[in-house]
Amino acid sequence: MTTNPYNKVLIAALLLAGSFITILNQTLMITAIPPIMDEMNISANSAQWLTTVFMLVNGIMIPISAFLIERFTTRQLFLGAMTIFTLGTVVGGLAPNFGTLLVGRVIQSSGAGVMLPLMQTVFLMIFPINKRGAAMGYIGLVISFAPAIGPALSGWVTAAASWRLLFLVTLPLALVITVLSYFFLRNVTELTFPKVDPLSIGLSSIGFGSLLYGFTVAGNEGWTSPTAIYVLLIGCIGLFLFITRQLRMEHPMLEFRVFKYPVFTISTIIGMIAFMGLIGVETLLPLYMQNMREFTAFQSGLALLPGAIISGFMSPLTGRIFDKIGAKLLALTGLTILTSASAAFVFLDIETTFASITILYSIRMFGLSMVMMPVTTAGLNQLPQKLIAHGAAMNNTMRQVAASVGTAILVTVMTTSTQNAQGNPGIDFPGIYGVRIAFIVITMLSLAGIVLALFVTKPHKNDETKDSVANDLHQDDKVKKHG
Repeated sequence: MTTNPYNKVLIAALLLAGSFITILNQTLMITAIPPIMDEMNISANSAQWLTTVFMLVNGIMIPISAFLIERFTTRQLFLGAMTIFTLGTVVGGLAPNFGTLLVGRVIQSSGAGVMLPLMQTVFLMIFPINKRGAAMGYIGLVISFAPAIGPALSGWVTAAASWRLLFLVTLPLALVITVLSYFFLRNVTELTFPKVDPLSIGLSSIGFGSLLYGFTVAGNEGWTSPTAIYVLLIGCIGLFLFITRQLRMEHPMLEFRVFKYPVFTISTIIGMIAFMGLIGVETLLPLYMQNMREFTAFQSGLALLPGAIISGFMSPLTGRIFDKIGAKLLALTGLTILTSASAAFVFLDIETTFASITILYSIRMFGLSMVMMPVTTAGLNQLPQKLIAHGAAMNNTMRQVAASVGTAILVTVMTTSTQNAQGNPGIDFPGIYGVRIAFIVITMLSLAGIVLALFVTKPHKNDETKDSVANDLHQDDKVKKHG
């Protein structure tokens, strides 16, 4: 690790700014899809790939990030990721046709996928354990606020001007951040220079990429779709081979032995449940508002905005509270609020007002701000320093998978319940009934999160479990090296 002095606040600010810009682009195209369809004469299924491909490439890049963090300096990796993202932004903004626009989104997400694990790893390296909660709280602001304002910002920009402005506004910000990082960013991570293993990269890309795509297809076409079944099967085989190879390697690309730490495993599962609910609700509410209540895309995006602002405001605050009391009480309180708000959505009907939807979603996001980053920080705090990059990559990968799985399951629950309700004379609005059943599933998942949160404990200075597992990992490495 470098011994040169560095400005923690400046490094943190650059990483936060870069991550905010890149994560914002995950949802920035959602409400811009209709005008793009009109201009480029493409179908809704084709246009949807502008969002889907971003998530897919993100899901492929995140597992590789642990390897990249150990091979390249913080400055090299951040500059590389921002340069790639900026190039993709230029390609997207100037795209003469849909194919070029899609390529631009692929390039953008190739850079974006590295940013969040890199930021989490660096924050955990530069801040002491008693200040990590506050630091990670700002990451929570980026994770919850950036994707949530995407649809509303996109709707406003496309209504007032052109969808190309979404790229042209992002471009100068990305350029400024890239230039500043060239002059001010320093390396803070430990470089081990692992060897490139093309087979691991290939298996990881096939495994995680196929799973994410398979769940997306299942959500759109149903779980019985031949495409979904085949792609999910390929994903499972690829992932099995990838995990098996990683467990046998002396220096794996992604260290699955982080799951030997119980609190990390529990906190990752809670994070998956919370993120599954977040993405699920952000999918269900616009469908309910636009397809069943005839609100506009901009209005549905606007309904999510106050919740995003509340979450963004609360995340740094809950981070500071975490440093004082730990994750358990925060997570239990937040998950209780999440569960209550999710249960309230079960009673959506044809007369539910815009204000009611906005207030309920805001309450839900208030609860979420107490869960996401506190439990993530608690889990990563359990890991020895050499495994933090792997833990951050694993945590983000699992959240990405959870978002795809959750969306597919909830959309399937909604559509199946809607179809079953169509022949029932006692149900006046089958579509709304389907949404309500999906919210029952979200409520049950949140309840499961409450139970798991009881087992989230604070790390101790002399944590015997951590020492024991670290010794086991050291012995495993010695056995692989010599035997």
